[in-house]
Amino acid sequence: MPLLLDSFVRCRLGLKILVLWLIFAGVTCTGPVNDDDPVPRRPTRDQAGSEHAATATQPAAFSDQLPHFLVEPEDEFIVKNKPVMLTCRSTPATQIYFKCNGEWVHQDDHLIVRTVDPATALPVMEVTIEITRQQVEKIFGLDEYWCQCVAWSTTGTQKSQKAYIRIAYLRKNFEEEPQAKEVALDQEVSLRCHPPEGVPEPEVEWQRNEDVIDPQSDPNFFIAADHNLVIKKARLADTGNYTCVAKNIVARRKSNSATVLIYVDGGWSEWSKWSPCGADCAMWRSRECTQPSPGTGGKDCQGLDLQSLNCTSEQCPQTVRRAEDVALYVGMVAVALCLTLLLIIVVLVYRRKKGGLDADVADSSILTTGFQPMGIKPSKPENSHLLTIQPDLTTTTTSYQGTLRSRHDATGKFSMTNGPLLDPLPKGSHTLHNGKLTSDPADFVSRLSTQSYFKTLSRDVANTSYGTFNFLGGRLTIPNTGISLLIPPEAIPRGKIYEIYLTVQKKEDLRLPLAGCQTLLSPVVSCGPPGVVLSRPVILSMDHCSDSCLDNWAVRLKKQTYDGAWEDVLLMGEELASDPYYCQLEAETCQLFSEQLGTFALVGESLHMGAAKRLRLVLFSDAYCSTLEYNIRVYCMDDTQDVFKEVMQMERQLGGRLIDEPHILLFKDSYHNLRLSIHDMPQAHWRSKLLAGYQEIPFYHIWNGSQRYLHCTFSLERLSLATCELTCQLCVWQVEGEGQSFGLDFNIAKDTRAVDSEFLLMDTNVTALAGPSAFQIPYLIRQKICSSLDAPCPNGADWRMLAQRLKLERHVGFFASKSSPTSAILDLWEAQHFHSGNINQLAAVMADIGKQEAMIFLVSDGEC
Repeated sequence: MPLLLDSFVRCRLGLKILVLWLIFAGVTCTGPVNDDDPVPRRPTRDQAGSEHAATATQPAAFSDQLPHFLVEPEDEFIVKNKPVMLTCRSTPATQIYFKCNGEWVHQDDHLIVRTVDPATALPVMEVTIEITRQQVEKIFGLDEYWCQCVAWSTTGTQKSQKAYIRIAYLRKNFEEEPQAKEVALDQEVSLRCHPPEGVPEPEVEWQRNEDVIDPQSDPNFFIAADHNLVIKKARLADTGNYTCVAKNIVARRKSNSATVLIYVDGGWSEWSKWSPCGADCAMWRSRECTQPSPGTGGKDCQGLDLQSLNCTSEQCPQTVRRAEDVALYVGMVAVALCLTLLLIIVVLVYRRKKGGLDADVADSSILTTGFQPMGIKPSKPENSHLLTIQPDLTTTTTSYQGTLRSRHDATGKFSMTNGPLLDPLPKGSHTLHNGKLTSDPADFVSRLSTQSYFKTLSRDVANTSYGTFNFLGGRLTIPNTGISLLIPPEAIPRGKIYEIYLTVQKKEDLRLPLAGCQTLLSPVVSCGPPGVVLSRPVILSMDHCSDSCLDNWAVRLKKQTYDGAWEDVLLMGEELASDPYYCQLEAETCQLFSEQLGTFALVGESLHMGAAKRLRLVLFSDAYCSTLEYNIRVYCMDDTQDVFKEVMQMERQLGGRLIDEPHILLFKDSYHNLRLSIHDMPQAHWRSKLLAGYQEIPFYHIWNGSQRYLHCTFSLERLSLATCELTCQLCVWQVEGEGQSFGLDFNIAKDTRAVDSEFLLMDTNVTALAGPSAFQIPYLIRQKICSSLDAPCPNGADWRMLAQRLKLERHVGFFASKSSPTSAILDLWEAQHFHSGNINQLAAVMADIGKQEAMIFLVSDGEC
């Protein structure tokens, strides 16, 4: 019995020792051992099973090794709202935790992957965490946000390097921008640039006339460490517009362009040898200002270019006039008179031929009754003779029969080389219009839609216009939409006649691909037929709804191909002179130069959350209400005239009334929805029937939805039929953003604002104008302006100054690529100012440039 008791005591003692050893081993493997380690956590069932399995296959040397990192976290930048991922990988490791800014990251935020190294049979543990912008912004201004990971093994712990997480940004304004300079040839030029503040630090590159400068390929350029551009030795080819470009992973900023003008001062050549002594007993010598010749505004040579010297008495020839000398002089005078007379006859014949202005095609009214003189008040007394001409917009039509076919061998068909053709013109008489075109749009649309390519076009007659045009050009307009097509003179080759259409497509009828942060900024406009041959670009004008800040957007022009797909044909800000498209973006409108006809749309991709598109909020209600229930409809649409016109026409059919002026709201790319609510109604007379306190329109329905307009209805109820006055506040705001509040105060029994009385009749112009009546500037005056300003002028009084005076200098590179820069400038002026343009202002600009002779068509009575 004592022996059994002794054995039992020894067994109990052995079990206690075993339990203590197991507890010690468990603490060592799963818990931290120092004050810097995290609070131990009980492993989950899956984790315990994984650790047990890993422990079972671990080599014997595992317990003697400290963990070492195979992958350590790296510095990261947060762009916009995209989170970043930090990763640690260590072997051998039983646990890995992240510590950020001195605090341990919760275990549930770790993504853990366990593997075994096949070469060493050691366990490998990889942990990943996600860091968001909100986490970093919590300590903004206090310290930099950092994270590191700590790995454990049975032997001890190891800490990784710290990874710093920063929010990337790039300010808009340059701290210092390059300034314009005028430098002599062969001198050194230095252009300063201090880029805007940014994280990471922005890289800087320089552009000359939109082309990137590469110091490696052109050693004459040098970019210093402080980002300044140095031109070591100025050459004439270095004249141009220089732009400093700063970019990082967030955005790309451009400074204002600085014009660098390299001028050449003139220098004298060597004196020539003295001439023989003449009959006047004098000899002379000369020199020329050609070493070098003055250029680009440089100074002329100073001094005399001719020197004379009296001959000595021995060198003077006899001055006795001989008879043969007299005969020679008489003969020379007779020849000169004959040549002068012949030259006068040639000039008169040439002017008579040109005066007809190709009389077999152009209407003679261009030169006679089509113009009426109108004086302007010149800025200087010497300009008192300056007069301008206004076009006559009355309709005139001229018929051409056999002449057109005999000159151009026409057979009555269209002369187009590419793409599908419209139905041929009937044989016989061809009629070219100078004025309004009045045809049946429905007949044209039905003819057009029978052809295969045009079956997808809109058949909305109210949003379609068309006309027949020749080389004199013309204009198509869709009323109340802000959409027009300008066909400049000479855009259609002489001898060709095109039947051209213009229509606006409904967004929901097209599959326009929009991805990510992209949104439609303009209506989808079709002009055609595609494939016609154009000698010069036409100008398509349409509205857009962006905030006009190109720093916030990457704006692309999309064009529909023949198979219905969409392709990017232009990225604004990176246009090339050789591109067939060029786009000028104004505050609310867009002017598109295009050498091809087709279907176009502007698509914007926001570069950061500051990008915003303009929305137009319009409020309607029923014109007459005989019940207690009263509805207010709030429409939210892109701020373009074509969508507004569609809503107005729909409400007109519904019998609605406009109860307040339209309001503009900036809708930002913040992924937040738009909320609307009505407040401050008189509770004694009105109550809302809505259960919720506000209505909400999802962000993606507005930003890249397929509907052209969205609306929500507020159902109200008046407590008595005698109540007619309604006062309330409409609040519209974007979640976590700024909003607007509009006060409403109206009488529901009075229809004081008819839908079609004020807005649908704003644009009463005809839809098609052909010939001179489509333009503000008469044809002959336009030719004179172009011939006067196209040639470069040393003092700058040429087309470049015209672009500057018309505030179009940012497009100088595009104008310079055209054969007639002045003509391109005048085309753009016509597209911008057809309704509001004042030709007197253009004449004053010409006078200011010093080219008033280009605008003279008539003279005052005092000069006759």
